[in-house]
Amino acid sequence: MDTGRLQRLRDTIEPVEFSRPEEEIIRRYEKLYTGAVNDVLREMCLVNHALPPEIVPLRDEMVLAGFAFTIRSAADPTLVGELELRVKMLDELRPNMVCVWNANGHDNASHWGGVMTRASRKRGVRGAIIDGGIRDTKDILEQGFPIWYRYRTSNGALSRCKITHYQAPVAIEGVIVKPGDLILADIDGALVVPRKLVETVLERAETIERNEGEIKEWVDAGLPAETIHERGGYF
Repeated sequence: MDTGRLQRLRDTIEPVEFSRPEEEIIRRYEKLYTGAVNDVLREMCLVNHALPPEIVPLRDEMVLAGFAFTIRSAADPTLVGELELRVKMLDELRPNMVCVWNANGHDNASHWGGVMTRASRKRGVRGAIIDGGIRDTKDILEQGFPIWYRYRTSNGALSRCKITHYQAPVAIEGVIVKPGDLILADIDGALVVPRKLVETVLERAETIERNEGEIKEWVDAGLPAETIHERGGYF
């Protein structure tokens, strides 16, 4: 086994610079939808980039795009060092980021709440994907913060779980998310686009969306399915 190659694939975080501003990339992705982007990834034979369907938006109309700031936690009844690490983590949040929290399985804790939302928004974070629990839901909604999550509970995190790493690669049911990857989420769930493919996938997804608009016009015009297929359409 080539452990060196495997380590490079899993551990390496490539410093990819974009040819256009991050804000433009985010704005254009938020005009797309996850299905079109997922189809582009499939064209590239990347078929494992959608996060589990159990991770759902707090409100159906929420749409989110940004660059992953990863967090990993695990069940742990102790408190030593937890608050200090959270403070350090919060100080590293930056605009255009999306917090992606990997809780490593249910631990009956809420990993995100109203205060974390407020602190993150203050630092320009665009939203969060929580592979775990949230609480203070009313507060989160009032702040208008886009969030995807697995479950809700009033249980706080302290004495139930601790952060183990942040800004390191995480695996959410086999989907690898690295710091700086692009996250896109909408009513159909969340997915991850590897950073080195962000601009290529964006341009192709925009083309697909334009083509789908034309196909819908053919369908609305009553063209036979065979004619639509001959023109390059699909269903």
